[in-house]
Amino acid sequence: MNPKNYILIVAGEPNSIFFEIFFKTIDNVRVKKPLIIIASLKVIQLQMKKFGYKKKIKLINFNLPLNNKLDNKSINLINVNYDSRKAFDSISSKSNKYIESCFQLAFKIIKKNKIKRFISGPINKNTFLNKKYLGMTEYISKNFKIKKNAMLIYNKQLSVCPLTTHLPLKLVSRKISKKLIFEKVELINQFYKKLNIKPKIAVLGLNPHCESVSKFNEDLKIIKPAIQILKKKRYNIYGPFPADTIFLKNNRDQFDVILGMYHDQVLTPVKTIFEYDAINITLGLPFVRISPDHGPNEKMMGKNISNPLSLMKAISFLDKY
Repeated sequence: MNPKNYILIVAGEPNSIFFEIFFKTIDNVRVKKPLIIIASLKVIQLQMKKFGYKKKIKLINFNLPLNNKLDNKSINLINVNYDSRKAFDSISSKSNKYIESCFQLAFKIIKKNKIKRFISGPINKNTFLNKKYLGMTEYISKNFKIKKNAMLIYNKQLSVCPLTTHLPLKLVSRKISKKLIFEKVELINQFYKKLNIKPKIAVLGLNPHCESVSKFNEDLKIIKPAIQILKKKRYNIYGPFPADTIFLKNNRDQFDVILGMYHDQVLTPVKTIFEYDAINITLGLPFVRISPDHGPNEKMMGKNISNPLSLMKAISFLDKY
């Protein structure tokens, strides 16, 4: 198999549930495309011992061209050194250099081998990003000099995309523009086109019931005109809809994607509906980047009760994509 078809994975925060769900995933999902994981050998060995998990580890030399004969009979690992004594600490900035090394190495491998499938494990935004980036979508995009991106929380039945990502609510209204709506809709359309689908997109208003007591109503002045322009360009797009009713079953079933104005407006309902049966896809990159739709969940670490479904869905999607 051509190495560009391999699935590259960065484990992310070492003090997380990632390895627990990773072990559960590779035991329960049949994957044709070889998986290569970037992480600490010592950490993964400690985690295997903790969970009583046994599988051969095959070390990969990242300085050499990727072997075109890899398979998933063993765990294909690119080792990044990390002090194993910190492996079961609480989440802090101690792991920042390690996580940064893992991602920067992944970016080099992606560019060198033209990798098209990438999964990033959970990190803690407060400690790793340290307010330099709104989220991992922006962090990864900047490393590939991508200015137009979108966060798509994907489920085959219904996906959502926030126009703004991790902005404080007081800043959301300032960010909303016709141009940004055009960008997100175009990225959504391009993604679904690769799935041979012309998506039916619902756009939400910013204000309750799409009404405002202010003189300037974003729903009437920005969002509705943007939708009308996109309709004329033959996009399958409708709205603006009030956010409090669009997720009722008879309403949401009419659409493939719901584009909201801010993070929790669409992520809260979609996670309530699908729980772990969704994946976070970054649109606009020269490869498909997915992360499981949950965080590191430090409180659940080592308890062996974490749900692996989102990682299973991520790997299965990339295996077929």
